[in-house]
Amino acid sequence: LLHSFWMRQMHEIQNVPQDFKVHHLPLARIKKVMKTDDDAKMISADAPMIFDKGCDIFITELTLRAWIHAEENKRRTLQRSDIAAAIAKTDMFDFLIDIVPR
Repeated sequence: LLHSFWMRQMHEIQNVPQDFKVHHLPLARIKKVMKTDDDAKMISADAPMIFDKGCDIFITELTLRAWIHAEENKRRTLQRSDIAAAIAKTDMFDFLIDIVPR
């Protein structure tokens, strides 16, 4: 499941149109978050679009990992505990351990 997800992501990224017209998150909101960093004085037009794709991939992968946990527990509804378990099982999400309690 995760392997096929990453294969699809790689295919999408390699075949992305150059106009970047499809956005999953509001670019103004992404820019606002980026500007909370005092060191970010200027933000290029394409930077929020790259963050949009990064956020999309992050949310989708975390959801897939949580879904795997839900299925292992014979459920079809994602719960907070599934997300917490996905975070706990994956080192890459260690930065979220304190944010998402079990």
